[in-house]
Amino acid sequence: MAHDQEALDLAQQIVELDLKRDECWEDLAALAGDRAFELLRLVQNR
Repeated sequence: MAHDQEALDLAQQIVELDLKRDECWEDLAALAGDRAFELLRLVQNR
């Protein structure tokens, strides 16, 4: 089933992106400290 493999591949990509997001958040928090969330919202709302 090609669709099953495609779905599994997409699920794997989501997991990998989620892990990358966590790493990026930790880096942002280390750099920006208490302003990390504020900066994230600023960029999201552009």
